[in-house]
Amino acid sequence: MSAAETFRRILCSLSLLAVILDLQLDGVLGVTHVEIEHHLEMGRKLLAAGQLAEALSHYHSAVEGDSKNYLTYYKRAAVFLAMGKSKSALPDLTRAIQLKPDFLAARLQRGNILLKQGHTQEAREDFEAVLERSPDHEEAGGQLMMVTELEELQEEAHEAYHQGDYSTTISVLERVIEISPWDPESRELRAECYIRMGDPQKAIQDLTPTTKLRNDNRAAFLKLSLLHYSLGEHHESLSQIRECLKLDQDDKDCFSHYKQVKKLSKQLDSAEELIQEERLQEAIEKYESVIRMEPNVLHYINLANERICFCLVKLQLADEALDVCSEAHQRDPRNANVLRDRAEAYILNQDYEKAVEDYQEAREFDADSNDIREGLERAQKLLKMSRKRDYYRILGVSRTANKQEIIKAYRKLAQQWHPDNFQSEAEKKEAEKKFIDIASAKEVLTNPEMRQKFDTGEDPLDPENQQGGGGGQSWPFHFNPFESGGFHFKFQYN
Repeated sequence: MSAAETFRRILCSLSLLAVILDLQLDGVLGVTHVEIEHHLEMGRKLLAAGQLAEALSHYHSAVEGDSKNYLTYYKRAAVFLAMGKSKSALPDLTRAIQLKPDFLAARLQRGNILLKQGHTQEAREDFEAVLERSPDHEEAGGQLMMVTELEELQEEAHEAYHQGDYSTTISVLERVIEISPWDPESRELRAECYIRMGDPQKAIQDLTPTTKLRNDNRAAFLKLSLLHYSLGEHHESLSQIRECLKLDQDDKDCFSHYKQVKKLSKQLDSAEELIQEERLQEAIEKYESVIRMEPNVLHYINLANERICFCLVKLQLADEALDVCSEAHQRDPRNANVLRDRAEAYILNQDYEKAVEDYQEAREFDADSNDIREGLERAQKLLKMSRKRDYYRILGVSRTANKQEIIKAYRKLAQQWHPDNFQSEAEKKEAEKKFIDIASAKEVLTNPEMRQKFDTGEDPLDPENQQGGGGGQSWPFHFNPFESGGFHFKFQYN
């Protein structure tokens, strides 16, 4: 056998071996050319059908099967973009461009993403690369002009900010963020302007998306937590600071603030639980502790005073409630809850005019509250009744007096206004009238059902409130004031 023949056979053997090895390799990897094509076709169909997650799975398999195919990377990037995952699409577009530098579609797509992220220099390079190969490309030309506009706006915004002109900065950044909505720096700068202008709510709106625009944005989570904390939103503050610690549990600033928020949140939650359990004095102590803990955060001081005011009213400590509620109202004049509770304290003190005034003012700030509407109606009824007969005032007792105190006051007044203590006919008539009022007050206030009606603004002894519209019966329930309480009177008339 000649040397040439031997060499030819060796080549044939090597070629056969290569084919065998390729087939074996395909078997090991589990991916053949046919299977890659299948994944690409399924990915295309699923993408067209809007089944993005399933499409992405097939493109993952296609990329793993053929890491040299620039189109596969490009198609997977398209799915990422459809899913709103621009940061994931960017590496695939970059890889597609590396594999095929003249792939203009990938260049244009990457430039658009970079522009939205605010990376003007990198975006400019991509659009210029497209225009270099295709000078008449309208989209690339338009986007390149947008890059120039963005650069000028960014410079203008920073200049206004450094001059302390926050209103102008915000105005310029409106257009900046319109062009590059995925740029965290522009949103962070606008948030800082809002903070300096005293509008933390708008600062929160700008900072919230930046936590997703950066891979590790602990600074934004901390600032968000501080802002929510300053607004009295302790639960949301706690939620944000926990997100910071998820990124780095050893972050000193976040951990320090976490301890502070956690402690305050525990106190506030505990106080509300005590109110629900009607352990009102303990709840007051908790809120007083909150004031000592955060003497410089207005929202927590206002909240604590509001809830202490509420508890004191529930405890029927009218004078203390009026002091605390008035202080809370002075600190927070538009707080409808404070006005409502102070109105109830005025009712306890039988100052119905002021109660009506507070309820009317509370309704201006919270027109939809049923509690305020019903409270106003009750206060107005009590005011109207007080101008006729106020049984508490007749006996000289507080609205919180118990049955024993009521009977004691009744007996003292009944003895005082005994008609036989008076000589003239006019005096006897006056004494009789007063005694009827005294006996009426005792009858109503010692009867739980009648007292409840009176406390809600209805006089149970008023003929107008009786069934059938009255009928002239002034003394229901077979009540005779001259046979009440063990007193028996004889009146002599000349």
